[in-house]
Amino acid sequence: MKINYVIAATLLLASCSPWEQEGIYTLYRGSLIGDDLRVHVATFDSMNGNGYNQENCRIAADLFQRQPSVAVRYWCEKGSYRK
Repeated sequence: MKINYVIAATLLLASCSPWEQEGIYTLYRGSLIGDDLRVHVATFDSMNGNGYNQENCRIAADLFQRQPSVAVRYWCEKGSYRK
Protein backbone atom coordinates (compact mmCIF):
# COMPACT_ATOMS: atom_id res chain seq x y z
CA MET A 1 0.00 0.00 0.00
CA LYS A 2 2.89 2.37 0.75
CA ILE A 3 4.10 2.05 -2.84
CA ASN A 4 0.67 3.20 -4.09
CA TYR A 5 1.12 6.55 -2.31
CA VAL A 6 4.56 6.99 -3.80
CA ILE A 7 3.32 6.16 -7.30
CA ALA A 8 0.36 8.52 -6.94
CA ALA A 9 2.56 11.36 -5.72
CA THR A 10 5.06 10.75 -8.51
CA LEU A 11 2.29 10.93 -11.10
CA LEU A 12 1.26 14.32 -9.73
CA LEU A 13 4.64 15.89 -10.33
CA ALA A 14 4.45 18.64 -12.93
CA SER A 15 6.72 19.35 -15.89
CA CYS A 16 9.17 22.26 -15.85
CA SER A 17 8.26 25.62 -17.37
CA PRO A 18 10.57 28.48 -16.30
CA TRP A 19 8.30 31.16 -17.82
CA GLU A 20 5.66 30.48 -15.14
CA GLN A 21 7.76 31.62 -12.15
CA GLU A 22 4.79 33.15 -10.30
CA GLY A 23 2.88 29.85 -10.35
CA ILE A 24 5.61 27.62 -8.91
CA TYR A 25 5.10 25.64 -5.69
CA THR A 26 7.74 23.57 -3.94
CA LEU A 27 7.19 20.57 -1.69
CA TYR A 28 9.49 20.21 1.32
CA ARG A 29 9.83 17.80 4.20
CA GLY A 30 11.30 18.18 7.62
CA SER A 31 13.76 15.92 9.39
CA LEU A 32 13.76 13.76 12.49
CA ILE A 33 16.86 15.70 13.57
CA GLY A 34 15.03 19.01 13.83
CA ASP A 35 12.60 21.39 12.20
CA ASP A 36 15.42 23.61 10.92
CA LEU A 37 16.23 21.19 8.09
CA ARG A 38 14.19 21.70 4.91
CA VAL A 39 14.55 18.89 2.38
CA HIS A 40 13.44 19.55 -1.20
CA VAL A 41 11.04 16.84 -2.40
CA ALA A 42 9.50 18.22 -5.60
CA THR A 43 8.83 21.39 -7.56
CA PHE A 44 5.46 21.97 -9.24
CA ASP A 45 5.80 24.39 -12.15
CA SER A 46 3.50 23.23 -14.93
CA MET A 47 2.10 25.56 -17.60
CA ASN A 48 -1.37 25.01 -16.08
CA GLY A 49 -0.76 27.81 -13.62
CA ASN A 50 -0.87 28.76 -9.99
CA GLY A 51 -4.01 26.94 -8.84
CA TYR A 52 -3.06 23.69 -10.55
CA ASN A 53 0.45 23.67 -9.12
CA GLN A 54 -0.71 24.64 -5.64
CA GLU A 55 -3.36 21.91 -5.54
CA ASN A 56 -1.02 19.20 -6.83
CA CYS A 57 1.62 20.18 -4.28
CA ARG A 58 -0.97 20.06 -1.50
CA ILE A 59 -2.23 16.64 -2.65
CA ALA A 60 1.32 15.24 -2.83
CA ALA A 61 2.16 16.60 0.64
CA ASP A 62 -1.01 15.01 2.02
CA LEU A 63 -0.27 11.65 0.37
CA PHE A 64 3.27 11.58 1.74
CA GLN A 65 2.13 12.70 5.20
CA ARG A 66 -0.56 9.99 5.43
CA GLN A 67 1.85 7.11 4.85
CA PRO A 68 2.04 4.80 7.86
CA SER A 69 4.98 5.49 10.17
CA VAL A 70 5.89 8.86 8.61
CA ALA A 71 7.35 10.97 11.40
CA VAL A 72 8.38 14.08 9.46
CA ARG A 73 6.23 16.96 8.28
CA TYR A 74 5.56 17.72 4.59
CA TRP A 75 4.52 21.19 3.41
CA CYS A 76 4.28 23.38 0.31
CA GLU A 77 5.66 26.86 -0.22
CA LYS A 78 5.01 29.27 -3.05
CA GLY A 79 8.06 29.79 -5.27
CA SER A 80 11.11 27.86 -6.41
CA TYR A 81 13.33 25.80 -4.13
CA ARG A 82 15.14 27.80 -1.44
CA LYS A 83 17.56 26.50 1.18
